[in-house]
Amino acid sequence: MMNRFSSRKTDMGKAFLAERLKGAVAYDRIAGYFCSSCLEIAGEAMESVQGKVRVVCNSDLTPEDVKVAGFAAQRQKQEWTAFRPEEQFTSPAECARLERLYNLIKSGKLEIRVVPDSVYGFLHGKAGVVTYADGRRTSFVGSMNETRRALSENYEIVWEDDSRESADWVQAEFDFFWNHESAVPLAEFVVEDVHRIAVRRQIELGEWRKNVEAEPETAVASVAAEEPVFREEYGLWAHQKCFVLRAFKEHQTKSGARLVLADMVGLGKTLQLAMVAKLVALTGSKPILVVVPKTLLLQWQEEFREKLDCPSAVWTGRGWRDERGFDYPAASPEDILRCPRRIGIVSQGLVTRQAEPAAALLRMQGGYDLVVVDEAHRARRQNLSQDPNDHKARPNNLLRFIFDMSGRTRSMLLATATPVQLRAIEAYDLLHALGNAEGGEKILGDSYSLWNREPQKGLDYVPGEQAIPQGDSLLWELMRDPFPVVDDHEVKSLRKKLDLPDDMYVLSQTLFQHFSAPEQHALRTLYWEDGFVARFNPYVRTIMRRTRELLEKTVNPETGLPYLKKIEVKLYGEKPEEALELAGYLEEAYRIAEEVCGLLAKRVKGGGFMSTMLLRRIGSSFAAGESTAKKMFAWEGEWEDEEEDDDREEVSGELKNLTAEERGKLELLVEALGRNRDADPKINRIVDVLANGVEGEGGWAQKGCILFSQYLDTARCVAESLSREFGDMRVGIYAGGDKSGVFSGGEFSRVDKDEIKRMVRNGELKLLVGTDAASEGLNLQRLGTLINIDLPWNPTRLEQRKGRIQRIGQAADSISIYNMRYKGSVEDAVHNRLSSRLKEIHDIFGQLPEVLEDVWILMAQKEEREALERIDAVARRSPFQIKYEDGLQPCGDWEKCATVLSRKDKQLELVKKW
Repeated sequence: MMNRFSSRKTDMGKAFLAERLKGAVAYDRIAGYFCSSCLEIAGEAMESVQGKVRVVCNSDLTPEDVKVAGFAAQRQKQEWTAFRPEEQFTSPAECARLERLYNLIKSGKLEIRVVPDSVYGFLHGKAGVVTYADGRRTSFVGSMNETRRALSENYEIVWEDDSRESADWVQAEFDFFWNHESAVPLAEFVVEDVHRIAVRRQIELGEWRKNVEAEPETAVASVAAEEPVFREEYGLWAHQKCFVLRAFKEHQTKSGARLVLADMVGLGKTLQLAMVAKLVALTGSKPILVVVPKTLLLQWQEEFREKLDCPSAVWTGRGWRDERGFDYPAASPEDILRCPRRIGIVSQGLVTRQAEPAAALLRMQGGYDLVVVDEAHRARRQNLSQDPNDHKARPNNLLRFIFDMSGRTRSMLLATATPVQLRAIEAYDLLHALGNAEGGEKILGDSYSLWNREPQKGLDYVPGEQAIPQGDSLLWELMRDPFPVVDDHEVKSLRKKLDLPDDMYVLSQTLFQHFSAPEQHALRTLYWEDGFVARFNPYVRTIMRRTRELLEKTVNPETGLPYLKKIEVKLYGEKPEEALELAGYLEEAYRIAEEVCGLLAKRVKGGGFMSTMLLRRIGSSFAAGESTAKKMFAWEGEWEDEEEDDDREEVSGELKNLTAEERGKLELLVEALGRNRDADPKINRIVDVLANGVEGEGGWAQKGCILFSQYLDTARCVAESLSREFGDMRVGIYAGGDKSGVFSGGEFSRVDKDEIKRMVRNGELKLLVGTDAASEGLNLQRLGTLINIDLPWNPTRLEQRKGRIQRIGQAADSISIYNMRYKGSVEDAVHNRLSSRLKEIHDIFGQLPEVLEDVWILMAQKEEREALERIDAVARRSPFQIKYEDGLQPCGDWEKCATVLSRKDKQLELVKKW
């Protein structure tokens, strides 16, 4: 018998669905889009089914997503959060329905599978089969969907047919999708988020601040749970949570948080610091200041906006610019003190040039709640050959600024992947600057402590290069000033046993002899058996450094898995014979460029970077070399140097007045390059690797590839060439400012960076050429290969590039990287002569110190002996060992927190002015 139902005449929920499911022993259902249909299934009707309920629905998944472990779940998460269920389900009745749905899924009674929309696409194809205990079945098809809106508001029609033929037909359709090779279970995140939203409660800022005092861990989760980084991406890793929680908890103490974050490149320092900055901004009322290299200004602002939904403003030199791009022009340097947002981001260049706005920052009335300094290794003493025990050695401008600012802020966080560049004393200098504040004795003690009086001796104790002192008096001298305040069980229990408050950092010299015998024994045990000097020295307490290797091999006790998935890196292009041959006019062009740089090096004092500018660019590509030579000849146009920094601007003026000899060489260079515009061996090799792969592993284009260059000229040339070569593939270009876009068939269309990220995430774009603007804040887990078109002379850049694909969420167990260089170039010379020594330094520090950029400059200027001496001068052993082999402090699943701080309250607080 056939029945017809129309919502125009009938209450569909009661008249049809609820009645049909009474007494049913099975119910198989084809639904629509999983966000808007399956997850609003009427719980009452499903509960009346005595057996299993199976629902299959669709999503924007692709079959490629399903083939790669983890991608399908992540894509479902992104779709679900983009649906913004926290805004869709707000009434008590809707939340009760979600709670029932969650219970049905968790009990196993309801099972949901999701099929990619591209399999067939059945957003509007709704059908179901109901089976009863006596063997009877009924089936239906129609537009009806079991949602509150469909049942009560939309116009829906359903045709029901209880014939065997009809039931068999609908069942066959259901079975096709249910058993399809691309069908996957509903993601666990989605299931758990259904429950979180069902019990979700919003709180106002005042209540949240009270929670900060009582339960800081819960307070952090209340802010983090609905941040974009948790809703749209993978959330914070365990080590990131650990730092955020520690810094936030220490900020609440009398002396504030004073830490150095020294995680290896690629482990997300920026996000950790930004999260702390937002939390601090929500707890206090004073300004938050972030000081970063000029090249990172916009990347920091994007990180705040995209990952944390956090307003901020950047000082442009002409005034402030907020996250919307709205400008607040400055009439005087003092206007830097009138930031339109709680969080203000300024360039380190202001400090290194001693610009007046930087001096004004030190005059902020009432000081700051938090100051963050990124790339803090640039803060150094000016003469490292000076007696290392002279802690009054003359600091450079940035180190002096940190020292002066330290006493004007409640909390200060410094970030650097390499706290030691050349000498161990550099780590001391950073801690000494941090300690220049009220309560700063907790860092290195007072001015009489051994750690301050004889810093080099203290640094030698830490790695065991000097035996630790014997005897109670020397033992006590090392322990008492400062006496540690840490969460480690041994120290906490000892402080309690000795009745020492947490804000007492310096203990009396004579106190040891007044302790009881058991108390003295406990101190000796901490010193000798528990390894006080190695585990609780000021450097280990203050500097948090986690390496990828450590996190890959350390098991998280909460999951039983390593903190990070190990991703093997296959490196190509390293063999001497893999350097690309230069012949004929191309070799002639490179030699002319060397001559030009040699002439400039003699004339430009202190201009190592600028005098080698042409070699840097021609080492990237001949297109970049030709463009640069023309610009130098006419000295016009903008320099598209993604690494150019403020402190290099001063020498550029000396290059404008070229000599006759220099101009003559440039003319020859432009002529030679013009004859070989289409013969760049790098482009030919790139095409071969993308089409055919390396060593028989298959073409990289189909695996997805990111190609990096320092220079926009190179990136555009390569992207255009690839779009012509691979006519059926679009090639994206990701660069700073508004220069991003997509090439198709050689034609360029401007596309903003957010859209390019979406296209990569959805698998629509498999070839992406990026400048180093793409090496920060861009997650490219969908791409499994990387080509370095050039090798940046700042070695930190290579680590940042690799970190775009060697990151959490990377589906592949290994990634492939190809490093390109011309035979006979500066890059080739450095590789051939210095690679073994550089590897040794990399093994020590986990990466190459940024200061080794000078090695490339020296090699370019034919000063090989000095380059070797510079490498030998780098510290041969890390001055401190920071280990987390026993695991990280458990912080819980913040994304499951159901008590959340109102977004409205967050925004109102964060847009307040200084």
